[in-house]
Amino acid sequence: MVKRDRVGALLAGWLWWAKRSKTPEFENLATTIERYRPLIWNTLDHGLSNAQSEATNTHLRVPTRRSYGFHSPEALIAMAMLTRGGSCPPPPSR
Repeated sequence: MVKRDRVGALLAGWLWWAKRSKTPEFENLATTIERYRPLIWNTLDHGLSNAQSEATNTHLRVPTRRSYGFHSPEALIAMAMLTRGGSCPPPPSR
């Protein structure tokens, strides 16, 4: 994994090059990256991205579609907790 200081130097060098490249696409990309630079630093510092939340949203759409016939929202919440919540209730005893 690349350290933040090294990433900062590499990114600064690339941004410098992109702004002076006289290519409109690279100049626009450099401007966009500079606008989102604090978010990029947060991702590098904490190692988090929105991939996990996007995956959870996608996985919860299926139980939501299945739950239209339920009488209460508690059933949908229970399905969501079983599929994405990590809870594993013991099986019923016989």
